[in-house]
Amino acid sequence: MGTNLISDVQRLRAAAAATTPSCEPLPRPPWLSEAVWPFSTVSLRVDDENVAVTSAGSGPALLFVHTGLCSIIWRDVMSMLAADFRCVCLDAPGTGLSERLPPGSIDLNHSAQAVTAVVTELELEELVLIVHDLGGLTGLAGVAEVLERGRGIVAVNTFASRLRPSEFRFRSMLALMANPLVRDFDVATGLLPRITATSFGAGRNLDPTGRRALRCAIDPDGLRAFHELMGDALRSQAIYARIQRALTGQFRGLPLLAIFG
Repeated sequence: MGTNLISDVQRLRAAAAATTPSCEPLPRPPWLSEAVWPFSTVSLRVDDENVAVTSAGSGPALLFVHTGLCSIIWRDVMSMLAADFRCVCLDAPGTGLSERLPPGSIDLNHSAQAVTAVVTELELEELVLIVHDLGGLTGLAGVAEVLERGRGIVAVNTFASRLRPSEFRFRSMLALMANPLVRDFDVATGLLPRITATSFGAGRNLDPTGRRALRCAIDPDGLRAFHELMGDALRSQAIYARIQRALTGQFRGLPLLAIFG
């Protein structure tokens, strides 16, 4: 699995030598054992921010985009598919293993730009985009900047259309998560990471060590970023417009698999 990533790093370093350093190996945190995350990760420089990117396997490209928590949620599916596909994932700016950012500087547009950068820097061609949660917005908006590279979309429990006033319950959920009181309560108690790491969330197939790693990856600053991103989903009209143009344009004829449940 590591051979393809090593070639990615070598190519990125060679390209960066002509401009500015853009990619470096990312040290593994003490809480992230190889058993929990059996892949190597690099730090890609995107707009003066370090974004954690993982590439495993070889073959047709699969780009996994989840925005808000961390890439550990993709571990099992990447492990199963890396024998036949090139599996690439990233942590959105300010979350997961990516560089922490100051409050107020985190939004879906930055995350979409990171997706575009990963596609171009790793030279992903004819890729299948796999999006989850807020990754539906950032993944589609990011790949919309390189429309010709997309060959299929897998949408897992996500959304991508502009929210209508009639979608009251969903809008209310986003507004609740964006509320500063809810955010601060969550940061103080770590409630969301704890729930996410249980069998009710992404921790369903993780052992105790994996669940602890998932909680560690969603630290207080990363959790604040998640709440900011949820709130941004209510007001990012430019993101929705970009996605709409893509879905009614070149994306219109792409195969689509939608998974909800």
